[in-house]
Amino acid sequence: MSDENVKMQTKKKTDLIVILGPTATGKTRIAALLADRLNTCVISADSRQVYRRMDIGTGKDYADYQVEGKNIPAHLIDIVEPGYKYNLFEYQRDFHAVYTHIKNEGKTPILCGGSGLYIDCLLRNYDLREVPRNIALREKLQEKPLSELKTILASYKNLHNESDVDTVNRALRAIEIADFQTSNALSSQVYPAINYICFGIDCEREIRRQRITERLLKRAEEGLVAEVEGLMNEGLSYEDLEFYGLEYKYTAGYIRGDFDKNTFLALLETAIHQFAKRQMTFFRSMEKKGIKINWISRELTNEEIVDRIYNASEIG
Repeated sequence: MSDENVKMQTKKKTDLIVILGPTATGKTRIAALLADRLNTCVISADSRQVYRRMDIGTGKDYADYQVEGKNIPAHLIDIVEPGYKYNLFEYQRDFHAVYTHIKNEGKTPILCGGSGLYIDCLLRNYDLREVPRNIALREKLQEKPLSELKTILASYKNLHNESDVDTVNRALRAIEIADFQTSNALSSQVYPAINYICFGIDCEREIRRQRITERLLKRAEEGLVAEVEGLMNEGLSYEDLEFYGLEYKYTAGYIRGDFDKNTFLALLETAIHQFAKRQMTFFRSMEKKGIKINWISRELTNEEIVDRIYNASEIG
C-alpha cells in the first residue's frame, strides 16, 4: 500500500498520537524521534514489554529511545514480574493513569506498539471490569484442545473485543472473561474518550520478512537462549513461557530438547512471520470498526516519517 494514495485525517487538536504497525517495522525509533521533537514521552502498547527481565525476547530495544545523547522517557515497560499474568483491564487502567499525568504536564504523549488489542481497547474505549479467576471453569476446560476452546469462545455472543487466542492459556482466559461478562452486568464507562490521531507503519511483505529474519538472528546472538534459561531458573515453567509469546515458547522448547538449534530458529522465524500477518489482520479489523489509520510507507526514512506525522498532528 503506498502512502501517496492515502489522505491524512483532517488536522485537528491532538491529545494522543498513536503509532502502530506489525513487528519489525521500526515503530519505536520513529516514536522516540517524534517524542524528542515534541519534548514529550512514549507510552508502550506492547503486551509483553511490561515484564521485567524479559528484554531480548520482547524486543526492548533501549537504544531506540536514545536521541542525540538523551533518553526519551518510556512508560509501561518493566512494570510487573515474570510469572504474573498482566491483563487488558490492568493495561487500560495503567495507561490512563500515565496518560493523565502526562497531559497534566501540558504534553501530548505518543502511544506506540504492535499489540492491536491493547491499542483498540484505548481508542474504542472498551467498557471493562476486573474479571476474577474462575477455577471451576478452568478445571472443566483445561484438558480441551485449542481448536475446541476457540469454538467455545465463539459461542459467546456480543463480545466487545476479539481476543488473540493463539495458546491454550490465552483461550482459557478469553473464555473466562466472556463467561463473566455473560453472567454479570458490565460497569459503566469510567474513562473519557481520547482525541487521537493514528498512524500505521506500512512495510512491504518481503522487506518485513527480511527485517524479521535479521532481527531474530541478532537476538539469538545477543543471548535469547540465556535469557530464557534465566527465567526457567527463576521457576517459570514451559507453560508459563508459552503465555509470553513465540520467542519464549520456541526457545523454551529448544532448551527442553524438542528440536536442534537450526530447527528452533527456522520454526520461530516462520511463527513470527505468521504473527506479523495476524497483526495486520487485526489492524484491518480495527479500521472496519471505525478506527482511522493513516498508513505511511516504511520506504521513507525515519526523518521523513516523523515529518509526516508531525505535520498531520496539531499539538497543544
